[in-house]
Amino acid sequence: MSEVQVLLEPQYTVKIEQNLLERVQVPHARVALIADETAAKYHLTKLVASLEAGGSSVKVFTVPSGEACKNLDVFAKLLSSLALEGLTRDAAIVALGGGATSDLAGYVAASYLRGIAFYVCPTTLLAMVDASVGGKTGVNLIEGKNLVGAFHQPKGVFASLETLSTLPERTFREGAAEAFKHGLIANPALMQPILEPGFNAESSNLETFLKAVIQVKADVVAIDPFEKHQRAFLNYGHTLAHALEAVTVHKLPHGEAVGYGMHYAAIVGKILGYEDVTGHTKAFLNYQQPSKLPNLGFGDVEPFMARDKKADSEGVRFVMLHEIAKPNLERVRREVLLEAWDEFKILF
Repeated sequence: MSEVQVLLEPQYTVKIEQNLLERVQVPHARVALIADETAAKYHLTKLVASLEAGGSSVKVFTVPSGEACKNLDVFAKLLSSLALEGLTRDAAIVALGGGATSDLAGYVAASYLRGIAFYVCPTTLLAMVDASVGGKTGVNLIEGKNLVGAFHQPKGVFASLETLSTLPERTFREGAAEAFKHGLIANPALMQPILEPGFNAESSNLETFLKAVIQVKADVVAIDPFEKHQRAFLNYGHTLAHALEAVTVHKLPHGEAVGYGMHYAAIVGKILGYEDVTGHTKAFLNYQQPSKLPNLGFGDVEPFMARDKKADSEGVRFVMLHEIAKPNLERVRREVLLEAWDEFKILF
């Protein structure tokens, strides 16, 4: 088993191993298990059995897979369901599924009785390397992604690697975007393994690779848990990505939007005179093979970018790479964004 320690107060551990779901146990008499429909189909039975073997009474709540679960309606229904079940403050929520599921379940845990314990069992690559670590929880609004939420750290994360083998290839490649991003902003050695032939859920070095990718997230979160500065670097490519998700009503998956968003950010950086990393982002898009974008104009995405969480009273701030592994948070003139869009739109 590989482990990554997230050095917050209180500290928690990300465990990474094959068949880990069969050994997940938590010190709570009652557990609300929030599982997305896809993950439940493959993994629910063994996780429930493991939790019950540890002495927990488990009540299962299934939610739609993907971004369809991340809205205030699903959030409110889950809160009401927990209240009807009579869950008390010493109960726990366990999330089983992708990143959207952990975002939703974590926000429910943060909100119910003003906060109860929360554990994550991520079943997608994206959830393992990004969403399950760091305590960002929340749901979407029509006006934009992740505009409602709270910081609520999990008590533990159990990344059971066999779950990745149940993913469609496209979903696995989608999740690789966040891993590649960690390479660009912090550890360039993480980029090449993704671009090598045969990188998939069966890769022999996957556990070691994921530990290194998750370590990047853990290190940043430990320095800046509430995203005052450095943690924003993890949003490289996300300003456009979240806008693309919103404007396509989440038909474009998050990881594919991030792939596009990183390439756009790379074009902006090149125009500003920073290190040209567009070769790397193009290579990643060639690996990922994302869905084709609709014919969008800059005016379609600009309102959503204006509502980005990194914006302040003076406007939107972008994560820029001055060079690989040297990110910065800064404002970019609109004319530069328009010029970059002209190059970017060649992709569609």
